[in-house]
Amino acid sequence: MPNPPSFGIMTAPMNVGYDDILRVWREADTIPAIEHAWLFDHLMPIGGDPDGPAYEGWTLLAALAAQTRRLRLGVMVTSNRFRPPALLAKIATTVDIVSGGRLDFGIGVGSRPDHPLARREYEAHGLPFHDTAHAVESLDEACTVIRRLWTEEKPFDAEGIHHPLTGAFGNPKPVQRPHPPILIGGRSSATLRTAARHADLWNIPGGDIHDAVRRSALLDRYCEEIGRDPAEITRSIHIAVSYDSPDTTREAITEATDAGFGHVVLGLPAPYPAAVAHWVADELVGPST
Repeated sequence: MPNPPSFGIMTAPMNVGYDDILRVWREADTIPAIEHAWLFDHLMPIGGDPDGPAYEGWTLLAALAAQTRRLRLGVMVTSNRFRPPALLAKIATTVDIVSGGRLDFGIGVGSRPDHPLARREYEAHGLPFHDTAHAVESLDEACTVIRRLWTEEKPFDAEGIHHPLTGAFGNPKPVQRPHPPILIGGRSSATLRTAARHADLWNIPGGDIHDAVRRSALLDRYCEEIGRDPAEITRSIHIAVSYDSPDTTREAITEATDAGFGHVVLGLPAPYPAAVAHWVADELVGPST
């Protein structure tokens, strides 16, 4: 028998207040039906008021980790373009320790080149935006380096093309052994090849379930090509929530779980209604399980 699906929430930290996000996470932490909670990784809003507030994802995640006790938590997904991987490994280790071992480590290539509101944050923060081939190679190399920093017991050198390191060493280690689960997000073929090599979970934005199924099958193929059992990678999907049309959201959840996506992340639009986490559990998760 397959495992029942796990459900989580995502609160995009843009055009919303910290107290509002904290309220939702604290509420969700008391509801067993909601098993995980996520932020995103953008430095400026990618929706709504483009000049509104946007919080840095990993800093906020550390704060929320300290304010919760049960939820698994993560960033869906970290832009590998923002931070050097050795620094990111240290940040993630810190959050895993603060949370008592509840981190799911989400990472991806970074913003799509065709999303103008996402692209602007690179120039605004003095960050380079390399082409896709460079970015995918960098992601694959970053996953290798991060895992080594989490697991190796002695300093090492890494002769990478994009991330060469000398005397690299991660101390302390994460609470979770051998390391926090790695979730890779994305739908391109190149990213799926990286997921086949490194991911414990793979996430795709929802919308076109038929495309998601095709991408999942492609991930199966890439796993088989390298001799990995595709069943080792949990299939995760992000589904946007409609407060006004819960039937539409429930239908999307059913389609996704029937298609083999066992890890469902429900994106909550702001502003968040009162008791929204209880509403999610009662109206979306309960009828779907």
